Amino acid sequence: MVDLRGKTVLVTGASTGLGPHVARRLGRAGALLVLSARNEAALSELASELGNSRYVVADLSRAGEPERLAHEAGAVDVLVSNAGIPATGRLATFEIDEIDRAIAVNLRAGIVLAKALTPAMVERKSGHLVFMSSIAGKLPAGGETIYNATKFGLRGFALALREELWGTGVGVSVIVPTFVSEAGMWAETGLKPHPIAGEVSPAQVADAVWKAITRNRREIDVVPIQLRTVLKLQALTPGVFATTARWMGATRSNEDLDKRQRNKR
Repeated sequence: MVDLRGKTVLVTGASTGLGPHVARRLGRAGALLVLSARNEAALSELASELGNSRYVVADLSRAGEPERLAHEAGAVDVLVSNAGIPATGRLATFEIDEIDRAIAVNLRAGIVLAKALTPAMVERKSGHLVFMSSIAGKLPAGGETIYNATKFGLRGFALALREELWGTGVGVSVIVPTFVSEAGMWAETGLKPHPIAGEVSPAQVADAVWKAITRNRREIDVVPIQLRTVLKLQALTPGVFATTARWMGATRSNEDLDKRQRNKR
């Protein structure tokens, strides 16, 4: 079991949503935190609260920012690639720049940070990379084409990178939460998920991140028991799942979610 005391952990998307919960959980485990997001005021407040922390303001949608963040973060023992933005809605509703931004933040940033930080970890024969995917990285649904693409892509990248780094001393994990209550993009909409999908708390997700790092877990699904059955069904019979998702009105729900998220931008 890995001891996080004294380890430097870079957390992206640290200012809002799941980020502060993850940072607090790892801080309680003794980690030295490098917090990153766009909101300097929120980062400064969180760093002051946690102690043993510093922050780097970065907009991961902009070219060159992930590279700068990696450089300014310095020697990092653990990366928690948590930054993400909403990207629901039918493909036809997206402008090209919106597609580019979703891919840049949700997918490309994590890949670039991993490329920048991994060589030093391999040289030290120690380190860990955690990528925050989503249940949308396993279950496709109409009205989530772009979000599905980024989360499927991030999950696939992480799982492949784990195999690539096997035996180097560097671990890679994927966290797959369903809808999260109380904090984050879903909670801000005020919507409620279908009972089968359920909700989980930010604390459950943060605990999963801690467990993934300290126990070198490949993938952790943070979902209620009923959704675990759905995931098994999806793996065995994806066509049946797709039909069930349509029956549940997944596309209509995602369109409603898209309207609410766009109104908040």
